[in-house]
Order: sequence, then C-alpha cells, then structure tokens
Amino acid sequence: MPLNFDIQHRDPNSRARAGVIHTAHGDIETPNFMAVATQASVKAVTPDDLESIGLQLLIANTYHLALRPGSDKVAELGGLHEFMNWKRPLMTDSGGFQVFSLGAAIRDGVGKIADIFPEETPPSLSQPGEGRGGGVPLCKIDEDGVSFRSHLDGAIMRLDPERSIQIQHQLGADFIVAFDECTSPLDSHEYTREALRRTHRWAERCIEQHAKTKRDYQSLFGIIQGGAYRDLREESARVIGGLPFDGLCIGGSLGKSKKDMHAILDWTIPLLPESKPRHLLGIGELQDIVEGVARGIDLFDCASPTRWARNGALLVSKEIAENAEQRINISNARHAMDRSPIDPLCDCYTCHNFSRAYLHHLQRAKELNYYRLASIHNLQFMMRFMKSVRASIHSGTFAEFCSQKTNGRG
Repeated sequence: MPLNFDIQHRDPNSRARAGVIHTAHGDIETPNFMAVATQASVKAVTPDDLESIGLQLLIANTYHLALRPGSDKVAELGGLHEFMNWKRPLMTDSGGFQVFSLGAAIRDGVGKIADIFPEETPPSLSQPGEGRGGGVPLCKIDEDGVSFRSHLDGAIMRLDPERSIQIQHQLGADFIVAFDECTSPLDSHEYTREALRRTHRWAERCIEQHAKTKRDYQSLFGIIQGGAYRDLREESARVIGGLPFDGLCIGGSLGKSKKDMHAILDWTIPLLPESKPRHLLGIGELQDIVEGVARGIDLFDCASPTRWARNGALLVSKEIAENAEQRINISNARHAMDRSPIDPLCDCYTCHNFSRAYLHHLQRAKELNYYRLASIHNLQFMMRFMKSVRASIHSGTFAEFCSQKTNGRG
C-alpha cells in the first residue's frame, strides 16, 4: 500500500501538527527525524542498534547506490530492505542533491546555507569556476538531465528523471523522490528561475515514469525549489503542490542564514496541501527542527548527529550543555576522569554502561568502538527529542516547549 497520512493533532498557536504515516513497512509517527544511510548503512551502527534506539525511517541515496554496488544488483538481492536487513520504512533521495554537491557546491565553495558576511560581495556566478570555491564541477546539467563524473573512478554516469525513478524503483524504498536541480545559495534569480522551471518539467516526467514501473507500496515525493527568492518559492509550491505527488519535500538552497530558511518555510508551507506529509531535506539541528515543526514540517533528515558523534560532539540536555547547540566535546581533558555518563537523563545503551572517561579515552585513542557508542547516544537523543516534540503537540503544550527552546528531555 502507498502511504496514508493521518493527522491527529494540530497546535492552535502555530502550524505544528502530529500524526502517523502508515506504510507497508510500518508506521512513522510525526514529526520525526530519519537517520542518513547514504550507502545502505548508517555509519558505525547496525540495524539492530537502530531498531533498539527507535528509528522509524532511514534515507539512502540513489546516486551513491547506483554507482556502488549498482541498483540492479540491489534489486537482484531483494531490494534495499532485504539487502541491508532493515524491516522498517525507507526513503531514497533522487540524486538531485548531488547536482548541487558535485556541481555548484564545488564551484562556489558553499553548503545549502551560504556563509557570507554582509560586507562581502557575492562573486559572479555566470561561468563555472568563478565562485568562491573555484573548483571544477563533477557534473553538467542540460535540459534532459545531468551527466556526472564519478567521484570513485571518473566514469561518466547519466541521471535524468526517468533513470532516477527507475533506479529508485529497483532499490525498493517506500518513499522515493522526484529528480530535481538543487541550486546554490549564490545563484542569481535568473538562473534559479531557469533551474526551477526545469525541475517542474522533470517532476512531470518523474510522475509519468513512476506510474509505469512503481511497486505497489511505493510513494513519490515532489521537491519544491526556488532558492531564497519568494516569488520562485511560491511558484514552485503552487506547481509541485498541485501535482499528484504523495508527499512534498522542501529542498535546495535555503538562503544565506537561518533567518532566510525560516522565511522560505513561511512563504512556502501555507501554499501546500494540508493532507500530504512535508519533509525538510537535510536539516537536523535541534533548534532548526523546532522552528520547522512550528511552521508545519513533518519529517527531517540529516547526517549531522552521527557526524558530530564521530568527531567527539555529543548531544546532552540543555541543563548540562556547553553551548546553545546542546553538545559537549568529549575529547576535552576535563572528561578524562569523569565517572558520570554522557547525560544522566539519557536512557541509551551507552549512557547506561559507560562513563565520560571511557568515551573520552576511546575517542582520543581513535578506537573503532567509540564511533558506535557515540552514534548510538546521539541518535537516541534525537529520538527522545522528537518524542518530546510530538508529546507537546498532542498535549497542547507545544508553545511552552518552544519557549523553553530545546530541553532534550524524554
């Protein structure tokens, strides 16, 4: 069966809502956060770990899995669920983000949100290589699709709307995503408009291909683009929101600041159908999740919690945090003799069994077991945090939750 979205509660003071997405591989409570399994694996943790932590949805990547091991091989081995032994719902990104990460991101030297100081003048972007990054892009965009030069061996790989959907059908995820062009935060209005309308044309091609070869349980999400330009975001919300997608993603460049990102959501979400789930692609900071939920976002994904863990940044309750991001640096010398858990409020396997001192030792010694224990902790923190967000919406206390910012408690 394709997804069925049951909205159970709405916050009277914001656009926040709580519900359940029903899928063939299980239910997803919303709002929710999905861990990133780019290459059919969440780094350093097993599917058993993820189930114990309470992850209900993972996201894998079409571009990477098409390159290695190949979507045809995954299909022959039973699809992603069987291949990676994950019994719960899965989502696959379309490869559209790699249009940015292997293209404009290299050219301009920026991420999804550009770090530009007010006194700086954005560089000319009319020709490849003129941006701050100055690197040579590994992809080339044309009206029909995108040609990539593999980051593995330099071979040329071609993705277009039809091929992206075919690959995702082979992989067999529950939620698949339309192929799009993800633009740079530094792209001009003129170029962003051109890319946006190309994305809209590709969306219709994705819908046509999906109808031909989908598995019965698969649902197709469209992506709203438009950069940080209000007229383009509103145009995209109307066009993509009006097409027969099962769910909607907000993606692409989210501006030059978090303020820009909030404005983009404020422009976009009121124009979207209420009955479809909404996914904010690539966002996972705690405060960003709160701001997104308040504006009506249902799903989030981000590799940051596991990346932070591997680099020594561990999430903790607000009361004991070292910064506004609610993270401690376990490599700091003051943890070397600390017998306490990472967070006394945490119920994860790591906090139940190991001290900060031990984690400090493992991290400093670069022991492989550190990566698993730290990732388990950060992911369970995220699950506990999302549970608190949902509980506040169900109980009518979301405004109070927001006023307290991010408390991290279960």
